[in-house]
Amino acid sequence: MTTTTRPGVVGAGVDRVDGPLKVAGAAPYSSDITLPGMVHVALVRSTIAAGRITRLDTGEAERMAGVLAVLSHLNAPRLAAGPMTNLGPTPPPPFQDDLVRHHGQYVAAVVAEKAYQAAAAARAVAVGYERAEPVLKIEGPAGELRSDPFGMDSARGDAVGAMAGADVVHEATYVTGENTNNPLGLFATVAEWTGDRLTVYDATQWTSNTCQTLAQMFGVPESAVRVQAKYVGGAFGSGLRVWPHVVLAVMAARTVGRPVKLVLSRPEMFTGVGHRPNTVQTIRIGASRDGGFVAIEHEALQTVAMNDENMEPVASASANAYACPNVTTRDRQRRLHIPCPGSMRAPGEAQANFALESAIDELSYLLDMDPLDLRLRNYAQTQPQFGLPWSSKALRECYEVGAERFGWSRRDRRIGAMRDGRWLVGYGMAGVSYLWWQVHCEARATVDRDGTGYVRSAATDIGTGTYTVMRQLSADLLGLELDQVRFDLGDSDMPWSPQAGGSGLTGALGNAVHAACRELIKTFLRTVANDSASPLRGCTIDDVAVSGGRIHHRADERLGESFMAILTRHGLTELTADGASEPPDPQEVGMAPAGAFAAKFVEVHVDPDLGLLRVPRIVSVVDGGRILNEKLARSQIIGATVGGIGHAMLEDTVTDPRTGRIANANLGDYLVPVNADIGEIDVTFVGEPDRLTPVGTKGVGEVGLPGTAAAIANAVYHATGKRIRSLPITIDALMV
Repeated sequence: MTTTTRPGVVGAGVDRVDGPLKVAGAAPYSSDITLPGMVHVALVRSTIAAGRITRLDTGEAERMAGVLAVLSHLNAPRLAAGPMTNLGPTPPPPFQDDLVRHHGQYVAAVVAEKAYQAAAAARAVAVGYERAEPVLKIEGPAGELRSDPFGMDSARGDAVGAMAGADVVHEATYVTGENTNNPLGLFATVAEWTGDRLTVYDATQWTSNTCQTLAQMFGVPESAVRVQAKYVGGAFGSGLRVWPHVVLAVMAARTVGRPVKLVLSRPEMFTGVGHRPNTVQTIRIGASRDGGFVAIEHEALQTVAMNDENMEPVASASANAYACPNVTTRDRQRRLHIPCPGSMRAPGEAQANFALESAIDELSYLLDMDPLDLRLRNYAQTQPQFGLPWSSKALRECYEVGAERFGWSRRDRRIGAMRDGRWLVGYGMAGVSYLWWQVHCEARATVDRDGTGYVRSAATDIGTGTYTVMRQLSADLLGLELDQVRFDLGDSDMPWSPQAGGSGLTGALGNAVHAACRELIKTFLRTVANDSASPLRGCTIDDVAVSGGRIHHRADERLGESFMAILTRHGLTELTADGASEPPDPQEVGMAPAGAFAAKFVEVHVDPDLGLLRVPRIVSVVDGGRILNEKLARSQIIGATVGGIGHAMLEDTVTDPRTGRIANANLGDYLVPVNADIGEIDVTFVGEPDRLTPVGTKGVGEVGLPGTAAAIANAVYHATGKRIRSLPITIDALMV
């Protein structure tokens, strides 16, 4: 079967199909759900970071108007642990013991008729503690140190021996701060039990996993649990895990026998739905005089909660970025009394790229070599770990196009030589080799007698445009116009889907949609296989193409018939088919799966007297494989770049080193980029469809963020001579 990519269907800058509902305020987010008889939950949070609960007095709260129940470790049901997932273990269920493991931990939940009643009663719950000394520092003797927690440490060649023989060696330590995801939409969960059947509306990025986790924790079959997330008000990774508040909403609904709603406050978002863990990374790079890398050693230390197993490899990113025969990477975790970390846009890669690309920039000055030339000198033509050819790679083109669009050749190599009035001007750049990730995914496709298509999967759209691009792809694969196809998602009752994260959903889901639509065409061909009235009689999938709502011979478009004609003649109202995608085996296909690649070029202006830092322009050139919707893909890169500016210059979740309390758990004190912080962002796509999968996409949701911080820091050095190795880059670090 072949399809012809038609203007206005795939690749075109089609507007979001969900846009009208969103701008009209009619898109139903989980916080908008209201059910008959619904009650509300408010949470009581710990005011210490470590210790145990010695007293929990709920008497006054229980006597207050509207209160139905107060849940805590004293009366909560025993729950099973959640399952192992693609992203590691599920966070531990709440209220299972009296231990306090971080400031802001939920210690009680109040259920009341009205939200304000629940909130008032929560304030009346009295809690007594036996305090313990919290472990809050990533570096130091206290706190369990976990070595190779992910089983992903790597070593090839002899990095120690090669380093000893290198002509030039650069070694430095780089620090990245803790960031909090802070999506605009506050996370909310609505839960309702009907007998032993559970329905949940949630702000999740992974309905299938939430369904599986809740079923396992509460001891019911997965078929008895339905999770819906039709619209999510942003997430950036914070919706990838089943957090305690979701479990508490389900627990409360079962306890009072009524549907409940639980909406987190902004401070609760800081302690309850994950954060980007901070890191301390040490990198050593050895090179020959001509700039060839001879050895890389990268060790990363990151934080993890006391009773969690969050998975976020950092150092391993250095194993595949450049051609180097001798590489050692090592990840470690320090257990602290902090809230559970979780994924935040470009998890692991954001921190790792800052360290690696800053170190390469530093090495370029030691070698007296242009930073771009040094990266090109060490370009990995084949995948360094496997030794296999990439399934696709246009990083060299990213560098070349980016340098041309940015005007890199105009860069004066001397430190502090470029000025714009009182402002010092710096040019910096960084490369990005983003990881490849894809897992099993399923989809279902239907064509009705009226000739319209309906394709669906349990996937979620967190604002990235999945509704739109999958509708475009489905229309293209079925030979229909956009307005003839409906794509639906966000429901665990639909075919299984992985999470919207890791830049892997578009690939996995797109390939599953491709398989489902192809199988649907086969189903139509089987229907007319012995139909003497059909010009498609006896045709196989390889004999036909689809367009204009018809299946026809590839060689002669006149020989064919419409979906409607086939269904009508055979007395059918519809035909449906399922499809699935699986990740390819690199050794089996003889290629190394390639993620997205990118090059970042940044201009910064620094006021040396006031320490002000401005970023007037950023050029991003991206190899994202086949781009299904250039308008939405460009929007993803722009948004990720803005996130990268926040990572570099503004965002820092500050924890009081004595109490463990987050000191800036609100959007007034936690700084994020606003319009005035953003200059010109130029985005260009290069490369070809990836040859590993039928759809040829790579995913661009995250590749726009890594590289931004390193390029900014490198540009700051070029402008000022100040080498910043700790994020965020603050005013005091830049003042002379």
